[in-house]
Formats: sequence, C-alpha cells, structure tokens
Amino acid sequence: MKQPLIIALDFSSMNEVNQFLMPFENEQLFLKVGMELFYKEGLSIISTLKEQNHQIFLDLKLHDIPNTVKQGMKSLASLEVDLVNVHAAGGTAMMQAAIEGLEAGTAEGKTRPACLAVTQLTSTSSEMLKDQQLITHSMEEVVTHYASLAHKSGLDGVVCSVHEVPSIRETVGNDFLTVTPGIRMSSDSTDDQVRVATPEVAREYGSSAIVVGRSITKAKDPVQAYYTMLQQWKGERVAP
Repeated sequence: MKQPLIIALDFSSMNEVNQFLMPFENEQLFLKVGMELFYKEGLSIISTLKEQNHQIFLDLKLHDIPNTVKQGMKSLASLEVDLVNVHAAGGTAMMQAAIEGLEAGTAEGKTRPACLAVTQLTSTSSEMLKDQQLITHSMEEVVTHYASLAHKSGLDGVVCSVHEVPSIRETVGNDFLTVTPGIRMSSDSTDDQVRVATPEVAREYGSSAIVVGRSITKAKDPVQAYYTMLQQWKGERVAP
C-alpha cells in the first residue's frame, strides 16, 4: 500500500455511486464500501467496482465470536477486495480467526485481502471512552494497546485517528499499516467525527493511508476536491 487516498462512498445506492464516479472517467481510485451501501446493493457493487479497476476497502467491521468471524472472512476473501476489517475489541482469538478465514477463502494464486483492526472510532471522544465504555486509560494508551494486540495476532494494520499514529509507530514499527479516517480540510465541518485532522497533518504524523468521505463526496466539484486533498496528502503537485 503506497499511501493511498481512500474515498469513502457515503451513498445509499449504486445510482448515486455511478453519478459520483462519472466525472473521474478512467481514473483508478481506492474506494471504501461501507455498511449502508453494501447492505443495500449486496455483492454486485463489489463486482461492478472491480470491473472498473478500482481498489476496494470493504468496511464491515466484523465483531463476533471467533468461528463466526472466521467463516465470514472466508466468504469475504472470495470477493477479492483489497482491504477488510474487524474490531480489535473482539480480542486476539477473534483477530487470529479472521486471518485464518481470509487465508482459507483466498483462491490459489491470489493475494489475500489485507486485514485491519478498528481501534476506536474517530467519533469516540475521551469522555465517551471513560463515561460510556468505562475505560480509564487514555485514548492513546487504549488505541496503542489494541494496535499491539492486532500486530501480535497477525493482522496487517489498524484503523485509527491520525493523532495515535506516532505512538503506534513507536510500539509496533513502520511496516504496520495505519489507515486514518476523519480527514478534513481545515475549513470543513467535522460533522460526527471528533478526532479529525487535515491531509498535511496525516502525512506529517506518518499515516499509511487516509480515508476521506464527505469532504470529497459532498463537494461542489468532487474531482477538484479529490485532487486538492491528494496534493496536500502527497505533499507535491498532482495533476488530474
């Protein structure tokens, strides 16, 4: 994974997705398909996006008993997407089972999807962590601990906010993926996100990839917004 900008397809139907993608013409994008879109359109959306040569992060955040997650990942592996994820809170046995399922479900000669562990959602604040989850450790300590468990469980990386990336790098090294949502332009609304950052900050902090949704998908000119974000993320001029 070479520092991609992943666009979160925050849409409710394939028709909306097609309208969004049309101006990008033959651009190969890295797209995130989440619960709303996948549950509405089903497997067909994955095959359609793959036919258009896009890379896919299937963001379903599996969290269940180990055997259920293993069988679920075995099924998801057959879709040949690039990224999948689980909740780190499911524990090491569940995360190990996820990898076993992916390996079992990946066809011979194919590369299994990379698997990430969601640490804490970027909509979770320190107050929520303490008052609602009854976790007394700091956000950075919790996220870094989850990252360490994911690393020991054989996962490829984590989903975390930009702000925890340096601590994760210190703990598990630079080869472990840190995929960071909650990316906004400095002028954008934070919406329902709490731990947000700009593309420049993500680059400076060492994120492996950034996930951008509404700042691109809801922009008046999504293509221009994409290239502006990409340029700030890469730290160099990027031509359409």
